[in-house]
Amino acid sequence: MHIDHIGIAVEDIEKAVETYENLLDEECYKREVVEDQQVDTAFFKTGESKVELLGPTDPNSVIRKYVDKQGEGMHHVAFEVEDIHAELDRLRDEGFTVLNEKPKQGADNKLVAFVHPKDNHGVLVELCQSQD
Repeated sequence: MHIDHIGIAVEDIEKAVETYENLLDEECYKREVVEDQQVDTAFFKTGESKVELLGPTDPNSVIRKYVDKQGEGMHHVAFEVEDIHAELDRLRDEGFTVLNEKPKQGADNKLVAFVHPKDNHGVLVELCQSQD
């Protein structure tokens, strides 16, 4: 298991992309809208990990609600796993609150599932598995 990316919720994805291109001195290498999650994503490579910017595409999206309640900032930390189904079973057995009954399609050609922040000292944890 390793950190795949850090997700950052933003108000305005275009402005945030410009900010992070300047901050990291690196161009955004991938943009993707995940329709069923109503989120626009932008990715930056940072060594072996990535930064994922998350902007809302709909007033009722989870990211819109998050930004309205919490403000912009870190949304989640994502760990890449080899077998997301086995890892979800293991975490359930350990008593963690898994927010997804089964993994769903996420950005960057990954299966994703989330673990409730109340079990992780206030941090939303994403598990992800490449489908390549």
